[in-house]
Amino acid sequence: MSLPNPAAVVQPGSFLTLHYRLAGPAGDIINTFADKPATLSLGTGELSPAMEQRLLGLEEGTHTTFELPAGEAFGERNPEMQQWVARALLRQLGDPDEQYSVGDVVQFPTPDGAGSYAGAVIALGDTAVQFDFNHPLAGQPVTFEVKLIGVL
Repeated sequence: MSLPNPAAVVQPGSFLTLHYRLAGPAGDIINTFADKPATLSLGTGELSPAMEQRLLGLEEGTHTTFELPAGEAFGERNPEMQQWVARALLRQLGDPDEQYSVGDVVQFPTPDGAGSYAGAVIALGDTAVQFDFNHPLAGQPVTFEVKLIGVL
């Protein structure tokens, strides 16, 4: 007689297929429930360490919601992450005719060119644009809803 195959359990380094939703006080930032599920590996920085900790030990098939207190999911807001970028540099990096508005989210290449990071426009000047490079949910309470479809 063989025992039934136990459900897979999330462990450090697990590869996951899941639906997830991240929401702050102003509503959803990411929500995959209406679209294709996400696939990611724990420990690679795709989710914050606080969110990864919540997933450890959950069984495949689990659908649950976590409430993370302000600052836990993405750290506190860092005023040094608000920086002015010269319009001349913005023209070099992207479309020279780009018009910026407060609230726009702009992608910037990483120094090595291998990836990108985002900044939200928070102020406009004649020769520069001020961006906030903090995560949009930094310093805020976060609702993290997850449905684990597959655990490898």
